[in-house]
Amino acid sequence: MEYKLHQVLKQFNINAEMSSYGNGYINDTYIAKPYILQRINSNVFKNPEGLMENISAITEHLRKKILLSGGNPDRETLTIIKTKDGEKYFKTNENDYFRVYKFIDNAVTYDEVEDPMQFYYGAKAFGKFQNMLSDFPADKLYDTIPNFHNTATRFEDLLKAIEDNKCGRLEEVGKEIEFVKKRRRDVSIILDAMKDGSIPLRVTHNDTKLNNVMIDIDTGEGVCVIDLDTVMPGSLLYDYGDALRYGASSGSEDETDLSKIWFDMNLFKYFTKGYFHEVLPILVPKEIELMAFSVKLMTFECGIRFLTDYLNGDTYFKIHKEKHNLHRARTQFKLVSDIEWKMDIMNKTIGELIEGN
Repeated sequence: MEYKLHQVLKQFNINAEMSSYGNGYINDTYIAKPYILQRINSNVFKNPEGLMENISAITEHLRKKILLSGGNPDRETLTIIKTKDGEKYFKTNENDYFRVYKFIDNAVTYDEVEDPMQFYYGAKAFGKFQNMLSDFPADKLYDTIPNFHNTATRFEDLLKAIEDNKCGRLEEVGKEIEFVKKRRRDVSIILDAMKDGSIPLRVTHNDTKLNNVMIDIDTGEGVCVIDLDTVMPGSLLYDYGDALRYGASSGSEDETDLSKIWFDMNLFKYFTKGYFHEVLPILVPKEIELMAFSVKLMTFECGIRFLTDYLNGDTYFKIHKEKHNLHRARTQFKLVSDIEWKMDIMNKTIGELIEGN
């Protein structure tokens, strides 16, 4: 395999020592300084060509904006290295797809929030990313994972899993199913607002975890938003809500002691303040109205997906222990309950931060 990878590198006119890099779950990543080589997981991303067209289009758009602002596009956005034939990726005879980016030096990522200011600077980076792409025609992008944040579809998938009961697990999840069905009306709120035009279609990242922002080692500020494979048309609220779903939880996604799980309002405030610093000028009233709700919805959607996968026999999410997906679902639903209890204070905090800008 090592020999083959070096042969792949030669297709990009690169001759360098190489080793595995990072801890990503989807793509295989290698470092060959000053470059990053990745094999795109075409089992997850069924249209690697469209995916790379998306990434090329938005990074070129970002480069122009960064240059106009006096920034360094080689550091502040991903830079695609083309093959010796001028292509954005290399496809092997075995139908493996490889790409190469420039390595961003003197910057690191964090899997968990170790300091609230990391979350603040991560939010600024995601907000700046959104702002710079606010004039990009989102409808020109490919859907790299169709219906990824279509919560109504996710709800229907759960109903189908309940009906099929493939693994005979239905009896042990009665409380969880009741919890979901009581909130059925929530699943279409953002989708309906997008349909009637009160929420604009935007370029969305769709995986806004803190570890998808490179943080400068010296300044602690967000340098570059990475992992652009799920960039698609969608709602800004998906990115905002999902970032807080993951980053502002008091515990891990699979914590079994639910007394340890709550929504951290301090981290919520830090993230929202950083996000507003960059994105507030482009927000429309309906987006602002639904920001707190979006945190609940993205958490709810994630819980639905975990529960559906549990009923279907754990076929999508990797599991590492018995009932892993069920524990994940229960953690998300506990967060939903806490977010509901804190919704008024969340909306009040959002209003105060808007007034302070």
